[in-house]
Amino acid sequence: MRRIVSNLSRSSPGRRLLGTALLVTVVGCAGPAAEAPPSEPAGYQAEIEEWRRGRVERLTSETGWLTLVGLFWFEDGAHRIGSEPGSEIQLPAAKAPPRVGVLRAAEDYLVLEVEPSVEVTHDGERLQSLALADDSPGPPTVFELGDLQAYVIQRDDQRALRVKDRNHPARDAFQGIESYPIDWSWRIEGRFDAYQPPRTIPVPTVLGTVSDQPSSGAVVFEVDGEEHRLDVVAEPGDEELFVIFADGTTGSETYGGGRYLYADAPAADGRVVVDFNKAYNPPCVFTPFATCPLPPRQNRLAIRVEAGEKNYGAGK
Repeated sequence: MRRIVSNLSRSSPGRRLLGTALLVTVVGCAGPAAEAPPSEPAGYQAEIEEWRRGRVERLTSETGWLTLVGLFWFEDGAHRIGSEPGSEIQLPAAKAPPRVGVLRAAEDYLVLEVEPSVEVTHDGERLQSLALADDSPGPPTVFELGDLQAYVIQRDDQRALRVKDRNHPARDAFQGIESYPIDWSWRIEGRFDAYQPPRTIPVPTVLGTVSDQPSSGAVVFEVDGEEHRLDVVAEPGDEELFVIFADGTTGSETYGGGRYLYADAPAADGRVVVDFNKAYNPPCVFTPFATCPLPPRQNRLAIRVEAGEKNYGAGK
């Protein structure tokens, strides 16, 4: 099991010495005692268990990743929405009528036009038409049809309608997520190496595309005396540091597309804590309708990070 190595080296265990004179000589030459790594505080195990419970609650909620049932990419023009064959945006027949309406898209606007006989709502109000904002500037406009929720996402220069079903069977079929045992040694204190000016880094995605993303810096830390660094990816309006990484467990015990991790914003002196016990699976582990970013090349660690979530369904 790996242990943290602090910036100060750990002294070797002392041997029993013969003679007072020899003891004085050794102590006199030893200098200041090295600091031991901090011991695990009371309540840490409970903190991680609570984090895991919250993670599962969000995943299995009525709007969680397990509810996704569709992702429909579209270009400018008119796109029919409904369950009838031939619809550009085809909804589940058990959940939607043959014709729901039309999504009209242009570069500077998105409008949903609803069939008069179909009850589609937004914020609880029935509607006939609705201007849609995508998720690029902020929260998207969400409309509902029975159990279904839908909204527009934008990824680089592409847009898609994402559809969720609050009663998707995947919620009931969820089996829990296997994780490594909680290990305090994987809560690592490091530093934040800020990029001045911020950089743009290429980030691959599960869609087979590469997206240029802003990076404000890298978290730098040590494991077994070796230094490692992970570039962070900036998320609009989020003060936390978002890290996408792979390691020696990727593709075997953990998901082949890497894992995600958030760290609190660095302290004024640049100190930052990277807690790999909170490393978690990307949403594309649970649904084919996610658009997950994958680890940049420089974020592929040579070490095994035996902490955090394992691949969903592993060992079941």
